[in-house]
Amino acid sequence: MAKLIIAVVLAGWVAAIAILSVQNATPISLKFFGLQSIQIPFGVVLALFAAAGMVLAAIALGMLGELKRPSR
Repeated sequence: MAKLIIAVVLAGWVAAIAILSVQNATPISLKFFGLQSIQIPFGVVLALFAAAGMVLAAIALGMLGELKRPSR
C-alpha cells in the first residue's frame, strides 16, 4: 500500500511539473556568485531541481536509517 501512495505522489509531481513547464516555457538564466548560466526553459530548471531534491532526500533518509539501525 505504501508503494502505491509513493507512486501516486510521484505521478502527481510529474504531472504538476509537466503542466508548469508547458505554461512557463520562457527561458531563464540562473545567477550564482556573479556567474550566469545559459538560458534554459523554466520547466527544465524546475524538473532538474525537483529531481535533485528527490535524490538528496532519498540519500538523507537512507543515511538516517543506517544511523538508527542497531549495531551487532
